[in-house]
Amino acid sequence: MSNPASTGLFINGQRETGQDVRVGNVTAALAVANIVKTSLGPVGLDKMLVDDIGDVLITNDGATILKSLEVEHPAARVLVDLANLQDQEVGDGTTSVVIIASELLRRGNDLVKNGIHPTTIISGYRTALKAAVSYIKKEMVVNVSTLGDEHLINASKTSMSSKIIGKESDFFSKLAVDAVKSVKMNATAADVAGYDAMGSSRSAEAAVVVPNGKQRFKYPLSAIHILKAHGKSSMDSHLIGGGFAINAMRAAQGMPTFVESSEGNTVKIAMLDMNLQRHRMGMGVQVIVKDPAEIERIKKREMDITRERIRKIIDAGANVVLTTKGVDDLCMKYFVEAGIICARRCNREDLKRLAKATGGRVVTTMADMEGNETFDPDCLGGCDSVREVRIGDGEMLYVYGCKGHGASTIVLRGANEYMLDEMDRALHDSLCVVKRMLESNTLVPGGGAAEAALSVYLDDYANTIESREQMVIQEYADALLVIPKTLAVNAAKDASELVAKLRSIHAKGQHSEDEVDAELKFMGLNLIDGTIRDNLVAGVVEPAISKIKSLRFATEAAITILRIDDRITLNDSKGLA
Repeated sequence: MSNPASTGLFINGQRETGQDVRVGNVTAALAVANIVKTSLGPVGLDKMLVDDIGDVLITNDGATILKSLEVEHPAARVLVDLANLQDQEVGDGTTSVVIIASELLRRGNDLVKNGIHPTTIISGYRTALKAAVSYIKKEMVVNVSTLGDEHLINASKTSMSSKIIGKESDFFSKLAVDAVKSVKMNATAADVAGYDAMGSSRSAEAAVVVPNGKQRFKYPLSAIHILKAHGKSSMDSHLIGGGFAINAMRAAQGMPTFVESSEGNTVKIAMLDMNLQRHRMGMGVQVIVKDPAEIERIKKREMDITRERIRKIIDAGANVVLTTKGVDDLCMKYFVEAGIICARRCNREDLKRLAKATGGRVVTTMADMEGNETFDPDCLGGCDSVREVRIGDGEMLYVYGCKGHGASTIVLRGANEYMLDEMDRALHDSLCVVKRMLESNTLVPGGGAAEAALSVYLDDYANTIESREQMVIQEYADALLVIPKTLAVNAAKDASELVAKLRSIHAKGQHSEDEVDAELKFMGLNLIDGTIRDNLVAGVVEPAISKIKSLRFATEAAITILRIDDRITLNDSKGLA
């Protein structure tokens, strides 16, 4: 702590400077990383989080764990934001990015203690990152220009191996791949530019240059709707390809349970964000009536206004009406008479997705520019059929054969809420991985293979640097080994021996002239048997972009925290003039 009297300045608060603040920041970051460390890998453990009102959350997803914690330390919050960023950008690898960042911080702090200036460390980390990314793109990336389902399923399995559905990964990985492929859309020029910027590697250039006009595609995950329903086993989960399920049921028993297209006419769906209840006067409106007969006429007109609205919707050709608000019994009568399925209190987000899937629009008001009420038939969505299906304890509406931009729904089944939530998170990670692989066409081996190869390469690269950055790059190389070490420890294996073997194999592969030895760069850990194997052949793969982004994000987070050498915590200003 600095003494205000010695500086002649007074700060209304506390000030920490130099090594004190660095040690505090690194300690806080390591505390956060240690929380998620044991959940890394295919045999990682779960965390149970209980909030102040007793709600329980059981998960081993790094981003979810950190999001649920109330982290007060500002440096530790950087790591929480880092996990969220990785979750948004890539969808997977949230735990490993936090572990790498904390290890880089710990080693950076040790270097500062040994007399290396923080600026040198920051510069060295940046140099090491540049060399690491370059090596991944040049040597580790496997370009799969036309990805077969096998690679996609392997990547999906790798992603969900550490999750609750890891044991059924064969079933769920196929489900994830089918779901992502079902929402394929033509990519725009901006999308292609985005892939190439994120991009992944030489394959990004190849994808633009080689096909000569060949269409690139995008896979919007927002078009995949995940619905959770209690009951049955997780293996009874299913995908409605090209369809949509909405958690709503018919508003009245007299309505039909299904509507199908006939003679080439598609089923039309009206999606409303407005009340279909008896029209009432607005608040504060007073009507003074002298003749009691006028009251009956006012009531009749109120009913007529709603009936006219419903008549306009029916005349536009709607066979199914879904609204986010209420529908009273009076209005329901008109729908029952017309043989229309009507559902009320639907989720607004679900309706927006359904509108995109069916090519319709959510209608918030029927008023037009002239002040009259009309219903535009162009707002109606189209599909082949709508059916009410009993799922678990309640009913859902299934929309088949959507005519819009493509949509799919995954209906998850499970024993309880905790299991369904964790399945949802696991499936989200897998969907993100499959999407990234389809868009970037590149993969790298998992199971610590990339980190071990980079560690050996950066060690050799450091020897070519003639400045003090050499020590920093060597520390960066050692820091990357935290991933294979943590994987081995979590699998109850001898981490020191396994990582030493892995490094030895990668060193042989990188230093040998033999082409057979060159394939050793794909060697990684087999955590079930505690051996070393070729993870590319074994199918333990992940998107190249995931590995590159996690290195970039982790390094930038470590640099951000190492830059800090002064922390001023201001006192509460209450009571001061």
